[in-house]
Amino acid sequence: MGRDGTATEHTATEHVDVLVVGSGFGGSVAAERLAQAGLGVVVMERGRDYPPGSFARTPAQAARAFWAPETGSYGLFDVRSFRHFDSVVASGLGGGSLIYANVLLRKDEHWFVERQQLPGGGYESWPVTRADLDRHYDAVERVLTPTPYPLEHPGYGDVPKARAMRTAADRLGLEHFLPPLAVSFAPEPGARPGIGLPIVERDHGNLHGATRRTCRLCGECNIGCNEGAKNSLDFTYLSAARGHGADLRTGHEVRTIRPAARGGYAVDYLRHDPAPDGPPADRVPVRTLHCDRLVLAAGTYGTSGLLLRSRRHLPGIGAALGTRFSGNGDILSFAVRTKDAHDARPFSVAPSRGPVITSTIRLPDDLDGQDHSGFVPPGRGAYLQDGGYPAFVGWLVEAAALPRDAGRAGRFLLRQLAAHAVGDPDATAASLTGLLDDGVLSDTSLPLLGMGRDTPDGVLVLRRGTLHAEWSTAGSAQHYARVRAALRAVSEALGGRYADSPHWLLKRVITVHPCGGAPMGRNQKEGVCDAFGEVYGHPGLYVMDAAAMPGPVGTNPALTVAALADRACTRLLEKRASGEAASPDAPAPSDAPVRVLDTYTQHSSVQFTETMTGDCVMGASDPRAARRSPAREPLRARLTLTIDDIDEFLARPDHPARADGWIEARGLGGRRPVTDGEVHVFGRGRTPDHRELRYRLFLTDDTGTAHTLIGVKDLPPAGLGRLWPATTTLPCVLLEGHLSANEDRTEGMADIVAAGTLRISPPAFLRQLTTFRTTGPRAAATLARFHGFFLDELRRIYGPARLLG
Repeated sequence: MGRDGTATEHTATEHVDVLVVGSGFGGSVAAERLAQAGLGVVVMERGRDYPPGSFARTPAQAARAFWAPETGSYGLFDVRSFRHFDSVVASGLGGGSLIYANVLLRKDEHWFVERQQLPGGGYESWPVTRADLDRHYDAVERVLTPTPYPLEHPGYGDVPKARAMRTAADRLGLEHFLPPLAVSFAPEPGARPGIGLPIVERDHGNLHGATRRTCRLCGECNIGCNEGAKNSLDFTYLSAARGHGADLRTGHEVRTIRPAARGGYAVDYLRHDPAPDGPPADRVPVRTLHCDRLVLAAGTYGTSGLLLRSRRHLPGIGAALGTRFSGNGDILSFAVRTKDAHDARPFSVAPSRGPVITSTIRLPDDLDGQDHSGFVPPGRGAYLQDGGYPAFVGWLVEAAALPRDAGRAGRFLLRQLAAHAVGDPDATAASLTGLLDDGVLSDTSLPLLGMGRDTPDGVLVLRRGTLHAEWSTAGSAQHYARVRAALRAVSEALGGRYADSPHWLLKRVITVHPCGGAPMGRNQKEGVCDAFGEVYGHPGLYVMDAAAMPGPVGTNPALTVAALADRACTRLLEKRASGEAASPDAPAPSDAPVRVLDTYTQHSSVQFTETMTGDCVMGASDPRAARRSPAREPLRARLTLTIDDIDEFLARPDHPARADGWIEARGLGGRRPVTDGEVHVFGRGRTPDHRELRYRLFLTDDTGTAHTLIGVKDLPPAGLGRLWPATTTLPCVLLEGHLSANEDRTEGMADIVAAGTLRISPPAFLRQLTTFRTTGPRAAATLARFHGFFLDELRRIYGPARLLG
């Protein structure tokens, strides 16, 4: 077993131009920018994809909605409990955009501080300015198309909490505005807003191939939008990246990284199998990939943890690794039982109607050079926002209040007994009305969210392979006192009672915006990476997520993370265009684990990528009949074939190659990663002089059902005229379950669920010729041996003797 508890079996590598680890706001921007520039990009995301309608809503679904691979759960929510605080981040294709509240705000200009003293000592310093980022903010906004909530539009005007926040701000003399939200309220930019309208997709479509609809005001943004109204990263940057050729791989979790002896980086990763009978996470074999450039964008915890685990392989990495952590000042509270200022009647804020966040109140900063409101002391700035929740939470709120209101519960029981005694059939309805208190508690209680410039004095460390955070609210006591005072004032301005979250009673907070751990700095002593995210001393290694923040963003961080990634990609592409070489003082690569070095130095591997397109018919069992069916749907596949050891490959009669990549069909739920696969090249066919190219690929559909795709290119003895169609046409069938090699003969099987044909087009074949890569000693000779073997087999089957015969 490895030091982190995972299995240590390694396979030889594939090679790509760029590997992007993570698919959140940094990783998605990097994938799209670099793929658009023509680089070969692979994105590895540990979680799964979530098309509209797939987010958990039932109790049974919710029980599996958490990220806990050790228990076989590969869900969306990664909930972490540290010593002094808790945190929630996302695991899925699109990262935090799947569960964030859609707010895209720019970091305040004056908050890009340089060597500002912190309350507990030390300083905060940003090596970038607002002017550096403004054009990159613009670029990101063009893609995510944020727009303020259309409060004045008749269809969307009935959202009481938005008007309540404006009322509170006016009464307190604070700045209020409707922040830009990455939500579609209209079918397309510039169109008239309307609830539940089909959204017009951009040219690249969306990677789920699913219909999206405009916001229905259901308050479910933070648990995943089943309408597709959120302009989340899977619908925007990732769909565009895939259109530019990026390979998006879900269920792939990177564990360690190290410089490779020949340049670039070697990356060890796991491929999770979410199937109920899949292997446990600690028994999944480790695989390896080589890349020329490596972008880390797995989030603050993911990226910092990966760098800490790989620290012994990264000589000279800055002492700042693990430092500058903060929770971006996150705090949650409640305004309970709001009342009208004139007659003290209950004042509805309807928290379950609308997007989760509609409004923002800005709390000034000492750096702003403006007067402060009298109800809060001077200090570091913050933002206050309304919260929301799905309608079903209102039932939980009412039910939770019953044990504390014995009078209401008692009156309900007495009325029921009386009704039973006199036989009054209408009494039950009246009793229930009284029991629920007209739903007043849930209708007049509003979550209030605060965030701001807390103190980035936390440290992330590894203990026995587990990430720990040494950070508490103590170092940010002034910030939290100030924000709580402002939240209390907002509650009282709405005629309500202020209530801290239960966490605060334990001096804990919940942060959904962790920052830092691999901070940028002006030099190697101050930061892990420079102002463009490139790690000091390790050319081509980039940090492009919130881990790079040297302090809190203060506003919602998503837009700033994306803008910094856009800026980093611009610099990366400029350096590539100029042919800038690696830094001459870069340290020599560290020693990799012995077994991995053996793989690199003793064996020679070959790898290439083939792209196939075609069609299939769900429910069909014969690929030939499926070609004529009117029910055909598009079928696509991109497979990277890797021959781990050329000597073993040539020696074995079935000539096996490993297959990675994806298969795409509507009947599978869109693009699905190949979780395991192999191709046998020129194996024995039906007769001694037949040869086959046999494909066996494991995957799961969007419901988690396991499938095996079996395809066979039958190469019978024939003339040259049969060479092209036989070697580029793959009839295939899709079967239920994951079938081993001795089970994959399809004749007479009843569990075939689809059939179709994949083909390599002439342009795709020409592109395939450019994808050949080798690793190990004697690279040119290795490639020549493979090509010689392939041509010899083709000559034997389709050569002139056959033609004359």
